[in-house]
Amino acid sequence: MTFEENSGENQSDRMESVATALEEVLSSALPQGCITVGVYEAAKSLNADPDNVVLCLLATDEEEDVALQIHFTLIQAFCCENDINILRVSNMQRLAEILGGGVKPAADLDLHCVLVTNPQSSLWKDPALSQVNRFCRDSRCLDQWVPVINLPDR
Repeated sequence: MTFEENSGENQSDRMESVATALEEVLSSALPQGCITVGVYEAAKSLNADPDNVVLCLLATDEEEDVALQIHFTLIQAFCCENDINILRVSNMQRLAEILGGGVKPAADLDLHCVLVTNPQSSLWKDPALSQVNRFCRDSRCLDQWVPVINLPDR
């Protein structure tokens, strides 16, 4: 096995680990009311209190919507300016499954943008969130400002 093959396997394991951690973050944030769903709602939340946002997810689907891409670009720029970690999520159906039960009916959700915020009671110290944040930081060091995570089907 060459070094390249070994590092590829490690990268694949790491991506799977980060995807699992992301699911844990979303599952624990949902009952605490720390999830904002939708491009418009996310923009309002980012404008009102950017310091309270700990993670921004941009979900892609099969459509090539130019207006949506413009929104994504603006949200990405705002998040980078305000040191908010960003991830692209490529399995929108799995994201709907994770978030569907706690927000509103999954068919009514605009899952193109999802924000995770700190609970109002205290600073949130979640090991899964720390793992996702570390992945985002490491990706930025590799000039991948918006890394892509594929949420595996369950």
